[in-house]
Amino acid sequence: MASISIAAFGCSPRSGGNSDGLLEAALAGAREAGAQVQQLVLREMTIAPCRHCGGCSDGSGNCVVQDDMQRLYEPLRRADRIIIAAPVFFMGLPAQAKAMIDRCQPLWVRRNLGLPVAEADHPRAGLYLGVGGSDMGHLFDASRTVLASWYWTLQVFERRELTFGNTDAFGAILEHPTALDQAREAGQDLALWHSSGSERS
Repeated sequence: MASISIAAFGCSPRSGGNSDGLLEAALAGAREAGAQVQQLVLREMTIAPCRHCGGCSDGSGNCVVQDDMQRLYEPLRRADRIIIAAPVFFMGLPAQAKAMIDRCQPLWVRRNLGLPVAEADHPRAGLYLGVGGSDMGHLFDASRTVLASWYWTLQVFERRELTFGNTDAFGAILEHPTALDQAREAGQDLALWHSSGSERS
């Protein structure tokens, strides 16, 4: 059986921050479970915002804007598992994550035309790793809403998350008593997940 492939998107603008720490732990767990990991760090890329030009309205799945987003469409469509790690900025996803998600409009067009988006021939799973500085109960709600739409577009129907509030200071996640162990386990579980056949289509 081929190894499970994971596309992991690091969306923090700050290198070595708390969401990066969670992501590294999750990927360590996934690798231990035998997954092949492709790590994609958005702060190292140039991704322009969607300009709603209509260039993708033919359903081809292609965006006319030529920048680093072009590198991401293949892993977004082919990976067996997708991980996104991001801090909360102003109660939502940071600009790096939102630009990438908005540039998935060509894939949304395909989905709405009834055309396939995922190139994997089996159900896919996703994991959201989130951190934020406050302890408000609704801290991650806006991010969850955006990610639910994104996952639907990508045909990712097994959706998991691991989130931690009160992680504002640089390196705070390293001081959390269980966060890194939980992330490592979440990465392992994601890699080992098998479809029950009950996922939505």
